[in-house]
Amino acid sequence: MREILIVGGGYAGFYTAWGLEKKLRPGEARVTVVDPRPYMTYQPFLPEVAAGSVEARHAVVSLRRHLSGTRLIAGTVTGIRAADRTVTVHPVRGNAYELRYDILVVTAGAVTRTFPIPGLVRQAIGLKHVEEAVAVRDRLMTAFDQAASLPPGPERRKLLTVTFVGGGFSGVEGFGELLSLATSMLRSYPELTADDLSFHLVEARDRILPEVSDKPGAWVVRQLERRGAHVHLNTQLLSAEGGHVVLSDGEEYDSTLIVWTAGNASNPVVHNHTDLPVDERGLLLVRADLRVGTDGGPLPDVWAAGDDASVPDLASPVPGARTVPNAQHAVRQGRLLARNLVADLRGKRVRNYRHSSLGVVATLGLGRGIFQYKGIVIKGFPAWLMHRGYHVLAVPSWERKIRVLAVWLTAALTGRDLVSLASVQHPRDAFVASGHTQGVDRTKEGSTA
Repeated sequence: MREILIVGGGYAGFYTAWGLEKKLRPGEARVTVVDPRPYMTYQPFLPEVAAGSVEARHAVVSLRRHLSGTRLIAGTVTGIRAADRTVTVHPVRGNAYELRYDILVVTAGAVTRTFPIPGLVRQAIGLKHVEEAVAVRDRLMTAFDQAASLPPGPERRKLLTVTFVGGGFSGVEGFGELLSLATSMLRSYPELTADDLSFHLVEARDRILPEVSDKPGAWVVRQLERRGAHVHLNTQLLSAEGGHVVLSDGEEYDSTLIVWTAGNASNPVVHNHTDLPVDERGLLLVRADLRVGTDGGPLPDVWAAGDDASVPDLASPVPGARTVPNAQHAVRQGRLLARNLVADLRGKRVRNYRHSSLGVVATLGLGRGIFQYKGIVIKGFPAWLMHRGYHVLAVPSWERKIRVLAVWLTAALTGRDLVSLASVQHPRDAFVASGHTQGVDRTKEGSTA
């Protein structure tokens, strides 16, 4: 029985394994997925998780529940050697070890791209994982609680100042949703006013949302500014030391919450720790049929898809174009990869990947959105409904669709659940504090019990 090893359980990896479970015959091959997380994150829901519109657990899909016939290894692949068909696995607990394979599928996914900006790593938080989205929400709500007990002044202003760096889809959606959340929370805090809020979106280019055309992008900027936001175009973050933001346009201010969404970088294992061919961006060179290699010849039994794969875009009129790293491509590449793997195992013909864009849709906060398909542009509430409709259909499994719909319907009747659970990130603090208060050495007590 051949061993199919899938590196990464994100979009492309999950859909590849899911498809293989449905298509492989008993005993035809064994599928193994290596990923440090026990779930696939449905990233389009992260802005709504940050805004409290989607429950965090509903934005992820359990690998064990939906890949019941797949061997799952909780760990990270830190090295790939196609020459001897082995990978190095560093498990969540324990020592690293070598794992052999017959067929390799690389779907490791991208990582957040950062720059050596003073204070960035210490002060900022990303928006790529569900844990980060939950932390963003809780930090904003905690800031409201703290600001309400302070008199007007610099400290209150800093607590209620939010900065997003990066004007792509993730940044703009997260920014719009968090602005919507903050505005709605003011009704519960009579001590605070809209003038206390200060939201900044920083983008190095001269426009936001590069996936849409110029006019819809400019409309989004105007819409955000009408809601009180500050949009800084052609601007870079120079420093974030101690929460003091310094921008290249000369503006400086203090900000408690800094969210970094300025793009992705290739996974380190693909970029630095493999003998597989990569391009100048550190992405795997992939043929149209999703085999790793060039048109001159593929590497035997090595396939790739998703954000770390440089796949020819056969639907583009531009010669040499590659598919952009987004969910539309990752999901469809994963599905095709499962079909091609089964076809190759059975000696049948594999198919090339070709997908024409279905358009782009973004949420800008509760009841606000934008959609574009070629020359068709829809704005406002209808686009927001389209955003929710598309993603509830796209999230894997009926179980997740039902859970998300139930939360949305409940929120429509009762409103968002505006409660911070920031203390969950430090669950032992109350226990330790109670021990100090009572003068009990709990470490000693536990050791003699």
